[in-house]
Amino acid sequence: RLAALPLTANGKLDRKALPVPDDDAYARAAYEAPRGEIETALAQIWAELLGVERVGRHDNFFELGGHSLLAVQVLSRALDLGLNFSAAGLFQAPVLKDLASKIPLEPQPSSTEVISVRPTGSQPPLFFVPTGWGDCSYVFSLVKEMNVDCPVYALPWPSFDEARSMTLEAIAATVVLAIKQIQPQGPYRFAGYSSGGILAYAIAQRLLGLDETVSFMAFIDVMLIANQSSTSPSQIVRNMVLERFESMDDKSFKVLERSAGQCSIAQLLEKAQKIGAIPPDRDLHNDVLMYERIAQFHRALQSYQVPSLPIEIHQFYAIEPLISRRIPPDKAFTGPEASSPMRGWDRVLSTTSVHATPSLGDHVTMMSIPENSVILARSLSRALGRADSTIERSR
Repeated sequence: RLAALPLTANGKLDRKALPVPDDDAYARAAYEAPRGEIETALAQIWAELLGVERVGRHDNFFELGGHSLLAVQVLSRALDLGLNFSAAGLFQAPVLKDLASKIPLEPQPSSTEVISVRPTGSQPPLFFVPTGWGDCSYVFSLVKEMNVDCPVYALPWPSFDEARSMTLEAIAATVVLAIKQIQPQGPYRFAGYSSGGILAYAIAQRLLGLDETVSFMAFIDVMLIANQSSTSPSQIVRNMVLERFESMDDKSFKVLERSAGQCSIAQLLEKAQKIGAIPPDRDLHNDVLMYERIAQFHRALQSYQVPSLPIEIHQFYAIEPLISRRIPPDKAFTGPEASSPMRGWDRVLSTTSVHATPSLGDHVTMMSIPENSVILARSLSRALGRADSTIERSR
């Protein structure tokens, strides 16, 4: 056992710093082969996406290394085989045999579902928006520590397959349809982390245009950069790919870094596979598709003209700068937004409309380090409680 996992400067697991365990230190769960067609098909999908040799019927998708981005790929591959279930189904039943038992044998119409994180409460729901990666896994650990009396939902990313040049307004309009299936009328309440918060703002814009009320907006370190077009979406995504391999040795990383500015996302991933950063037998198609969707989302972000809306926002900003051991300080983003508690939102809203609250850690560790996440959850709960009290007094 380790007292704590070694982390990189960005708060990610530093695999190179992990000690090699003795043979008797391995936790060995009894393997039981999948039963039936559905378990067998799911096990094969999991093994391919997670890069593991075999998956047993008692294995847990998330304990094997799964996360919400891979969950989307699981849904897509399963649907190709006629197995239809929701992301919520996978989050609620992550053990292979449990998930398989909930999948109907007969084909069902597919749907993009809002994920129910907390099903009950007396106050209006709180909707969390996925990050700029399309990732909503951060919501589950955060909500577990929140003291709120309301249902909580994680919103889905819409499919980008049929809309390569979709605007942020169009994405917001699609998400609003899903929101209204859960809550037909306002007041609406949202929270968003990183660039996903800008999508939350666009959703608020859409709802206000429909004469609805948005009573609460929480931004978790959401930066509004003045010059969004200074870096292309493709370069942003290539940087994301490089961050994924941050724990590689310096020589291999430099090989990837030199290639990053000269090749496509697919070629960069192929290069990573050739030098051993990705298992050689892994099919890269879904990885490429995931990063292409991220690039499409960032194109929509860059073209979005952020309006001034008649709402207040709660900005929970990280008090530490985000430092990468791979990115030299002179190339890191150091604009005024990075050091301002308001993170640039005072350019479109009055200073009295932006309530800035400091949060421990940097942009990554404020969420990835459990102690920081607990403090953030409590701050968010207090802000939501004050908003509820204000609404009650105004009635």
